[in-house]
Parts: sequence; structure tokens; C-alpha cells
Amino acid sequence: MSILLLADGSQLALDKDGFLADFNQWSEPAAQALAALENLTLSDAHWQVIHLQRQFYAEFQLAPAMRPLVKYIAQHAGSELGNSLRLNQLFPGSPAKLSARLAGLPKPNNCL
Repeated sequence: MSILLLADGSQLALDKDGFLADFNQWSEPAAQALAALENLTLSDAHWQVIHLQRQFYAEFQLAPAMRPLVKYIAQHAGSELGNSLRLNQLFPGSPAKLSARLAGLPKPNNCL
């Protein structure tokens, strides 16, 4: 476990993979702090994906792997945002894993 300090002085516990230890502690400032650890500045497109990640989790009680994430985003936000290339631009490396981390979700099951 590690601790992430937010700008307001509050602290968040992170697991060994950098995910929030407590899903209920998520907030937009928490997402911004987690993004800063990844050297990301969150744009409107990032926020749209983050909120869709949280919506997916609320519907299905799991963090999506890449294919279901792409399909879900395409269904709810259109194919311009809901495609692998765009998600890789926004969340380099492992878009499903990184966007889940910023959304305060558990690590997707099939992400390394």
C-alpha cells in the first residue's frame, strides 16, 4: 500500500498496482492526482472515458477489458472516441487498465 496526497491535504490509499484501495474514495481531484502520477493532463475526452468507465462498472460490477471498453464507448460516445487508436492516444500503454485506475475502479481482470 502507498498513500496519495491530494491538493486539499486528504490522503488516498493505493494498492500495490496504484489503484484506489477504496472505490468509494474516488473523486475528480483523485483522478487528477492519479493522472499526474502518469504525467497526464486530463482533457474533456479523458473525462468522457473516465465517466463511461464508471458507468460501465455501475452497470456490470466489473472494470472492462479493452474490447468491451471500446465497444461500450463507441455505443455511448461514438466511434471517434470509441476506437483502440484513440484510446491508446489518450491512455498510453494499456488504455483499459490506465483509464480504470483513473476512474477509481478495480484493476480489470485480464490486465497484466
